[in-house]
Amino acid sequence: MAGLYLHIPFCKRVCAYCDFFKEVGTSRLLPLAEAMHRELDERKEYLGGEAIRTRYFGGGTPSLCPPELLAGLLGHAARIFDCSRVEETTLEANPDDLSPEYLEALRRIGIDRLSIGIQSFDDDCLRLMNRRHNAAQAVDAVRNAQRAGFENITVDLIFGVPGFGGDTLRRNLDRTLELGVQHVSAYHLTIEPGTAFGRRMERGDLSPVDEEVSEAEYALVHETLTRAGFEHYEVSNYALPGFRARHNAAYWHGVRYLGIGPAAHSFDGRERHWNVASVEQYIDGKPPEAEILSERDRFNEYVMTRLRTIEGIDLEELRKHFGADREARIRKNAVPWIHGGILRENPAGMAIPPERMLVSDAVIEALFET
Repeated sequence: MAGLYLHIPFCKRVCAYCDFFKEVGTSRLLPLAEAMHRELDERKEYLGGEAIRTRYFGGGTPSLCPPELLAGLLGHAARIFDCSRVEETTLEANPDDLSPEYLEALRRIGIDRLSIGIQSFDDDCLRLMNRRHNAAQAVDAVRNAQRAGFENITVDLIFGVPGFGGDTLRRNLDRTLELGVQHVSAYHLTIEPGTAFGRRMERGDLSPVDEEVSEAEYALVHETLTRAGFEHYEVSNYALPGFRARHNAAYWHGVRYLGIGPAAHSFDGRERHWNVASVEQYIDGKPPEAEILSERDRFNEYVMTRLRTIEGIDLEELRKHFGADREARIRKNAVPWIHGGILRENPAGMAIPPERMLVSDAVIEALFET
């Protein structure tokens, strides 16, 4: 079973932290949709006949799209792929796009999961991040979605924002729990070059929080959500039982997926493909680029993605795919991390306990094959 990702790169405004590929305005939305339909036809053999399990509209801001445009893409995909056993169809959305009428239309066309980019329930923090909604609109969006019949809602939050930890973060988490959503994605702010935050940092107007604050805020998120019954199953993701993000799991577990749209990535099991990060060039038909992954690349990717999840590394699976020598080396290099309590052995292999996943990069690097 494979995944289908459809990238809508348009936004009304650029958030201060965002370094994803995007374009402000929607003037080229219809030409883009036509190009995405063309790409679906051109790449209909990419998954080798494998059925589609999950569909995901990401961005950008897919909730800027009229429902009929989204429905057209879903319908086209269903004509060329086996979508009869789809388990999850997600739309990323901004809170101020989610009117009752729009939500009802989304339900009718087959969207059954919403990923709502709230980021914070604090108006001052939202203004700092240049978000286009306010806290009241964030609450209304979730309530409207629930009234429309959505029973699988994820809220995105950002922590590690300078000046907005402590009580502000606690209030964000409390409000999230009060809303009764099924999934939370909580991301630590990263200040990237080329973003508004990056430019402010270069001028000395903004500084990232220090390591001690990062660890404290991460611990607060982990403890608050797990105490409320959420499973911390990936570095940044928490789910009530039965509500893990199935599409994202494809990326973490090596499942095939096809990405449609500018800057979208695809993986067929051995090769990585990616489209040009330009709406204009994508519409003009520039073909995707490709990289054949070496066995070392695939091994390192396996280590990286598995150690970001609660299941961790399955040593039997690793030996089957990458050989006994690599398994032995992993066991040897893992010893100091196991003794330090950052890696734990489990019946299948080894994993980083969720409360320590903030330092997963150091472990992953130590286990990479160079």
